[in-house]
Amino acid sequence: MTDPNVPPPERPEVVHHTTINNPPRSGGASWLGLLVGGLVVVVIIIAVVVFSNRGAIEAPDGTDISVDIDLPRPEMPDAPRMPDLPDVPPVNPPTLPPEPAPVT
Repeated sequence: MTDPNVPPPERPEVVHHTTINNPPRSGGASWLGLLVGGLVVVVIIIAVVVFSNRGAIEAPDGTDISVDIDLPRPEMPDAPRMPDLPDVPPVNPPTLPPEPAPVT
């Protein structure tokens, strides 16, 4: 045991310095930026091609349409008729099963 009345021995003051070097993380999101940028460029190219009328289909000059429909002549008989369907047999509605006997 040590005597509480004796001052502690002198210790030299030592300062410890700790330096932590965290290198910057690169490339974590750069591929995402490259992907989004590439998609934007592709959309711009498609818009230029479509709206500059270089890739669009030209509209027809006229919209006149001539339609000939052959209607049945009055001397021809009517179209064949569907045969009559058989009568559906009557169906009785379902009934509830009898209630179970009470337990005694």
